[in-house]
Parts: sequence; C-alpha cells; structure tokens
Amino acid sequence: MSEIKEKPLTPEQRQELDEAFARARQAQKQIEEYSQEQVDRLIRAVAWSVANKQAFEKLAVMGVEESRLGDPVGRVGKRFKIKGILRDALRQKSVGIIEEIPEKGLVKYGKPVGIIGSIVPTTNPELTPPGTAIYGIKARNAIIFSPHPRSKKTTFETVRLMREALKKEGAPEDLLICLQNVNIPMTKALMAECDLVLATGGPAMVQSAYSSGTPAYGVGSGNSTMIIDETADIPEAAMNTRMSKTSDFGSGCSADGNLIIEDSVYDEMVERLEHEGGYLASEKEKQLLKRVMWDEEGHRLPDTVAQAAPTLAKIAGFEIPEDRKFIMVVGDGIGREHFFSSEKLTTLLALYRYKGFENALEMMRGIYEVKGKGHSCGIYSFNDDHIHRLALAAPVSRIMVRQPQSKANAGSFTNGMPMTSSLGCGTWGGNIVSENVHLKHYMNVTWVAKPIPEDKPTDEELFGEFYDPELDK
Repeated sequence: MSEIKEKPLTPEQRQELDEAFARARQAQKQIEEYSQEQVDRLIRAVAWSVANKQAFEKLAVMGVEESRLGDPVGRVGKRFKIKGILRDALRQKSVGIIEEIPEKGLVKYGKPVGIIGSIVPTTNPELTPPGTAIYGIKARNAIIFSPHPRSKKTTFETVRLMREALKKEGAPEDLLICLQNVNIPMTKALMAECDLVLATGGPAMVQSAYSSGTPAYGVGSGNSTMIIDETADIPEAAMNTRMSKTSDFGSGCSADGNLIIEDSVYDEMVERLEHEGGYLASEKEKQLLKRVMWDEEGHRLPDTVAQAAPTLAKIAGFEIPEDRKFIMVVGDGIGREHFFSSEKLTTLLALYRYKGFENALEMMRGIYEVKGKGHSCGIYSFNDDHIHRLALAAPVSRIMVRQPQSKANAGSFTNGMPMTSSLGCGTWGGNIVSENVHLKHYMNVTWVAKPIPEDKPTDEELFGEFYDPELDK
C-alpha cells in the first residue's frame, strides 16, 4: 500500500504564514525594550478586553455553539482562570533583573523568547488565547495562534478583541495574530518556524509539536481519579465531584473520571452523589453507554464527548430524568480491556469499591496504566498518612486534596497552584515539564554569576565513609 502524503501548503497559506511571521517579528521588536510597567499595563488591557463579564459570556456561548461541545454555563465559569493568570503574572518580574540570590552571587535577567506558536484546542477557544497572551506579552513575546477548525470563529473573535485593546494602548496589535486559512500542514509549518510551541490538544498534535524541531511545551491526556477514604466529608466530596464532573459537561481532561471509594462509606457516597444529581446506570444501560462511547478497540468516539447527561443517555438508547446532571456506572474492572477505566471526557463517572488503603493505591495505579499518567489525581481525606502515601505512589504531576479537580489543578483562588490552561504531565505523559505551564516557561533567562567565598567541601565531607586517604596519595 502506498503511503498517503500530507498536502503541502497552498501558495495562499505560505503567503499568509510568511506575512504573519514578518508582522509578529516587527511587533515583538517594538516591545523588546518595554519596561515592566509598560508590559504590565498591556496585559491588564488585553485581559480586560475578553475577561469582562459581557465579553466573556458572548465568547463562551459562541464557542459552545460553534463547536457543539460543552455547556455555556460551565464555559462562562472559566472566566476566573483569566483573572488568576493575570494575578500570577502581575506578581512576578519579567523585565531586567527578575531574581537575585546574594549568597550564591547570582543575578537572573528575564529575556523574551520571540515568536510563540500557540495551538488552540476546540474546547477552550476563548480561554487558551488570553491565557497565552497574558504570559506571552508579559515576557515581551509575540504570539501566532493556530485555531482549531471546529471553533475557529470564536478564536478569531477572541484575538480580535485583544488586538483592539493593544491598539488602544498604542502598542503593536500584531503582538497577537490568528491564522485564518489554517489546517494541519499550516499548523505544522507554524510549529516548525516559530521560536517556541505551546501545544494544547490531542496526543497526535502534541507529538507533532515535539517532532517539529522547535522547543515545545505539550500536555498529556487525563483520566482524573479521586480516592474517597473513610475520613472523607461525604457531602463535600459529592458536591465537589458534581462540580468537577459537570463543568462544561466534562469536556476537560481534568474532570473527575473515576472514584475509588472505601467500602464503609461507599453506599453513603453513592446516595449523596444521587442527591447531587447523579444517575446510577443499570448493567444494561452501562453496556449501551459503552457501545456509543468507544469502538471495539477502545478508541473514544466523538459524538458522546462533552454532552449533558440526559443527552448522553438518549444517544445510548435510554432515558433518564432531565434533572440528572451526570451518570455513574459501577466499574467492572481495571485495565485496557475495561473501557470505563479510561478517560471519559463527558458527564460520566466510574465507581470502584475498595477495602484497605493499599488496595486503593493499587487500583489507582491500575487506572493510570490504562490512561492519564502524569496528569492529575486527588483524594478526599483528613488522614495525612493516606495523603502522603498517595503522593508517594501516584504517577501524576498534581494531586488535589479535598478540592474539585477540574476547578483546582490548573490553579484556583483557594490553592497555590500556578494559574494556567496548560498542564504539563512530565515524562509520564510524554511532556518535558511536570508542572503547570506558567510565566517562567515563556521566558529565556540569563544567569549572571559573581565571585563568592570558596564553597568547596573537604574530600572527607564529600565522600564520607568511602574516602580513603591512602588511595588519594
């Protein structure tokens, strides 16, 4: 069989891309000497242009209607992330000296990266661009956005509003450019020619970013798993689960997917989840869901992604009350052959029962062998030993304690995680960073080292009991 060749750029696409780079380079050079005060003013203006309530509500609704994914109410709720990203950016330095460590004689200077290529996911066309713009402009970069075809109009409008804000401030609006005639070849060309890639999207897109020859920050897939132990505040755990699972109809990879519940509180937790709007599917309904969510090889089918619970049930072939907010199935095992232990990306949860905390950890490990290594997990517990043991055992980059996962792991106003819309998943998830991608990842840093008093331990101090002076003669 002959290999299918990827289409090259059309002359029109090549011209658009060349012009975008020329404009972005010129704009970036114009702000390279901006002061900290000047860039801070710009990011405030850019953030407000899309984060004011009227603007963001319009963009959020537009994004849901255009992509046919997610929930307008939940999408509007993501506005807090723009505010949080702006808060974090304003509290840090990015121009001139950004850090001094006198005892080591070190001084660090922040420098721009240049042109950032930002790959925008279909689920966040109104959130990813301002988050990237705030950190990018703070570090005196220009950004070229590659929108997802399924939600490109929303991204166009988001970038347009931010460009207007720049223009009003007398700054070059070409600091932010959105490609118009975008497709896979054009996105790949952008990644190959920019100075840094920020890739938020599916595994294939992230892999493409890492293969572009350009330094890249990518994200891994999720399969958020929460442990509920015998010390948990069950009403709080159930409420947070509902908040996390139903936000934007579970479209985010941070949304709770699996609950591992201690046997002694299992029935109480299920009852409370039903009180929060959960629907416990029968075995027959579970099989109907499986048929429409995955193909025979376990690949996730797109038509059931980010759907309201009654809609998801209807697609599967059964009815549930209209007031039900999410669907629960009893996990029938953990492993690649057990599809419900994989990522759901919709308003569905898998429930697992355990006895003994070590068994909970084993189940957690098994789930991450299926999918989601490196991303996120969490625990509802007041037992510090359990929290500590989970932190030692979990192959993830972030663990949320007693918090709604999808509203907390990318930063919230009630935890200290850096605010972001890009979650690095470490080498577990095929990524270069195992932390939230934030301002420091948008900068180059020059280290200046001055002489300090000699810091040289003796050989006895260095080698300890292994040091043999006779062998050192």
